Amino acid sequence: MIFSVNIKVMPLKELLDPQGKAVMGGLESLGIEHIEDVRVGKNISLQVDAVSSADAKKIAEEASQKLLANPVMEYFEVSVN
Repeated sequence: MIFSVNIKVMPLKELLDPQGKAVMGGLESLGIEHIEDVRVGKNISLQVDAVSSADAKKIAEEASQKLLANPVMEYFEVSVN
């Protein structure tokens, strides 16, 4: 069975996010107010052929740990749709 899996990869909260800071500066220069913080990450969509949604999630977590996210600088969240 084919499962749609989304992986959200974000910088660790403890680390500075240079892209987020650059976006924040751009928003401020455009006069867009009331935004307190910006963090920039990535969203990865996979189509996983697996027996169950639990197996699809396990496969996506393994892919994230081994390739899609850098555990030193990023964390990830996996959801199966």
